[in-house]
Amino acid sequence: MIANRNVVAISIASFFMSFGEELWKRFIPKYLEALGAPISAIGAYGSIRDFVDGSYQYPGGWISDRLSRRSSLLLFLSLATCGYCLYALAPSWHYVVFGVFFVMAWSSMANPALFAVIGDALPEKSRTAGFTMQSLLKRVPVLIAANIGSLAIAAYGIREGVRFSLALTVGAAVLTFAVLTAIRLPSRTSRDSSGRTVLAPALRRLLVSDILIRVCEGLVDVLVVIYATSVIGISVPQFGILISIQTAVSMLGYAPAARFADQFGRKPFVIATFVFFSLFPLAVVLSQGFIGLVLAFVIGGLREFGEPARKAMIVNFARSEFRGRTVGLYYMIRSISISPAAYVGGLLWLSGPAIPFITATIVGLAGTAVFAATVEERSAG
Repeated sequence: MIANRNVVAISIASFFMSFGEELWKRFIPKYLEALGAPISAIGAYGSIRDFVDGSYQYPGGWISDRLSRRSSLLLFLSLATCGYCLYALAPSWHYVVFGVFFVMAWSSMANPALFAVIGDALPEKSRTAGFTMQSLLKRVPVLIAANIGSLAIAAYGIREGVRFSLALTVGAAVLTFAVLTAIRLPSRTSRDSSGRTVLAPALRRLLVSDILIRVCEGLVDVLVVIYATSVIGISVPQFGILISIQTAVSMLGYAPAARFADQFGRKPFVIATFVFFSLFPLAVVLSQGFIGLVLAFVIGGLREFGEPARKAMIVNFARSEFRGRTVGLYYMIRSISISPAAYVGGLLWLSGPAIPFITATIVGLAGTAVFAATVEERSAG
């Protein structure tokens, strides 16, 4: 009962923080643009964000293993809240870039702790279901949050609309703090400093393919909203609708995918996820209008099809006493490896807006092939 209650607690925390961040996260490139940032600076912002994401993962895992899960989560949440305030008060785009170092404390440092709680609380066969529950509650608010954020932008303009959303995010952070304070997560800390955190061979093979897939995503992630609104010409509220469609598709696929993955093995579902990651940028660049983008964002939603299975694979390969830092090491290597991708995407944009999207598809298909060829079915199960 305690274990289940802990999984519910972190799922609720994910719900609140997802609602807050999704109000404005997709529109930060437009916010930077409104604050005077050139396209190269927007690309650099994406690369810095990915680098910080990676740099924070292992320290976050180490802290969660040394302290209690609860204490570490409260610390990371407090740092992120400082970042939200800095974003909201930013007089120029430079302050937003600096604020990344605080904002990412939740989504990056807290990530290994959230993984570790599910790993601590649930047996191996139930972890895909556990990650599915966490993923669902994390994405439920996206159905409405992006639309609320886009409507705020339509009503108040880019700057004031994003700042209004950031104020709501601070409120969501306060609610999350209350949830984390009211619960008692079990501590499975390890103070053994002699052991090294080592990625299992199967986990290293997954990591290589995962890096290629995330390079595919990183090349275009911060450019999608600009391509949709400035090249194709849809409105910001329409883009918010696209985000809701993408999220709804993701949520519809979670439960059946988790059930079948536990029954038949996780590898096919991870392959499907990687294929959709590869096809999404191509679908965006082939779109001629809003209807085409709807189809593209349906594909984007299918990218989450096998994500709970992939996360369960990562946790299963990690020793319980080093679970937080192993997850942190995995994500640190992945995020630092892909950190140049957004900046490269911005440079490729200068040669033509479609170029980074086509390049992303090629890289993604390569990553899919690497995973299919190197990760054995028994390692994925």
